[in-house]
Amino acid sequence: MTTSPTPRVTIKDVAARAGVSKGAVSLAFNHKPGLSEATRDRIFEAARELGWAPNLAARSLSSSRVDVVGLAICRPAQLLGLEPFYMEFVSGVESVLTERSCSLLLRLVRNVEEEVGLQDAWWRGKQVSGSILVDFRADDPRVPAAERLGLPVVAVGHPSLTGSLTSVWTDDATAVTEAVGYLAALGHRRIARVGGAAALGHTSIRTAAFDEATRALGIAGARQVATDFSGEEGARATRSLLSAAPPDRPTAIVYDNDIMAVAGLSVASEMGLNVPGDVSLLAWDDSQLCRLTHPTLSAMSHDVHGFGADVARTLFGVITGEGPGSHPVPTPVLTPRGSTAPPKV
Repeated sequence: MTTSPTPRVTIKDVAARAGVSKGAVSLAFNHKPGLSEATRDRIFEAARELGWAPNLAARSLSSSRVDVVGLAICRPAQLLGLEPFYMEFVSGVESVLTERSCSLLLRLVRNVEEEVGLQDAWWRGKQVSGSILVDFRADDPRVPAAERLGLPVVAVGHPSLTGSLTSVWTDDATAVTEAVGYLAALGHRRIARVGGAAALGHTSIRTAAFDEATRALGIAGARQVATDFSGEEGARATRSLLSAAPPDRPTAIVYDNDIMAVAGLSVASEMGLNVPGDVSLLAWDDSQLCRLTHPTLSAMSHDVHGFGADVARTLFGVITGEGPGSHPVPTPVLTPRGSTAPPKV
């Protein structure tokens, strides 16, 4: 007795299941504008239920391995172009991919849920051989999604955020503790931190470490402000902190990235305050920006290019089954420059 072959699922079937046109399905999977998030999510769900994905890469590459690595980032395009961290990180990733004649498929997404659908489409459509996941949150939905798909990934984030996924991370808590300890050793007792997006896991880790470090040192005048990593928000937060009367005004500020620290330096000048005479400023990541300001910015230095290269090499290890597994990269270290000094007596 012979059995009939299972009918092949088509784009028409997905459209019917989702209650949309075939054109809408095409827009969703090509990540084009013109659909609401609810409609896009409904289409992805219908495709998952039917086990369908557009096999774009296989059309030209047949059954050969796809030498493409995926990276989706949930940041506005304008901010991404200005933030040195991701430019250096991507450069490090590319340095390894170039050695292996591979390409990077980079996409910007609006939220984590959109990325889940994108990664699903990439993997089912054989468009990538693995992906790099960044900017983890607590209970991040990408963890179970990647586990369910069997998608080879490297998660850039602390293991407390990345579940069973292979992860590469920096010890942000130790770096924050060193930064606070350095400023306290200079004599600062009113220290503030201008942090990144509160929803991000590494922001939460730094926030908790800052609270613990200042408490351990008996620093009662510590304050923290959450932002979105942009220069505009960094400037706004700095202006708010430095507008306080001198007994409450911080004498030192730590920033979660260098672009906010540069904006803070500009605000201090605008308000007639001397750096480091009236307020010390300390940046994170230490890009070329920190060495071009006047005064030059003290920073928690970390080899972001090397970080990206390490992540890419680890991903190839995950794909081949011969990698180093989860591991930290070197902890950012303090590089003192002209923007930090003892506070005025």
